[in-house]
Amino acid sequence: MKEIVELSDKEITIERNEFLKVKGSIDTNLYYVESGSLRIFVLDNYEEQTIRFGYKENLIVSLDSFLTGKPSDLYIQAIKKTVVKVVTKKQIDIFLEKEKNQNLWTKILENLVIQQMEREIDILTNSPKERYERVLKRSPQLFQEIPNRHIANYLRMSAETLSRLKKS
Repeated sequence: MKEIVELSDKEITIERNEFLKVKGSIDTNLYYVESGSLRIFVLDNYEEQTIRFGYKENLIVSLDSFLTGKPSDLYIQAIKKTVVKVVTKKQIDIFLEKEKNQNLWTKILENLVIQQMEREIDILTNSPKERYERVLKRSPQLFQEIPNRHIANYLRMSAETLSRLKKS
């Protein structure tokens, strides 16, 4: 991943609650989180549904827009003041002209797909306790970086249920 981050020649700071990307926009950048935290969410009948988080040393991307160059329904919002390195699709395309770099890129994409599959399993897992335990095991750092109300939304449970699970 270091090789991808080194392609960046631009860094941006996003203030708390500010949007990096909004619904209906095209975003073909990949972002490496230097500090802070972000969430990716969709609006479903005016209700926010968090689908992913990014925090220190994570890559975050509106993958659908990045791959297709088309508008996306995703929002990317800073949870707290966040600094990201920006890597453009053009920079990645030039990087991929070297065959040896294609393996690294494939591994990054495979990792994103696996994370998405794990996320789908989390949503489909029956009990809130099982969802909580799966995410805690997979991403313990999440609970240090992200406020409980966002984690609860991500896990499709109330903040009270999450609080109860954390205590038990």
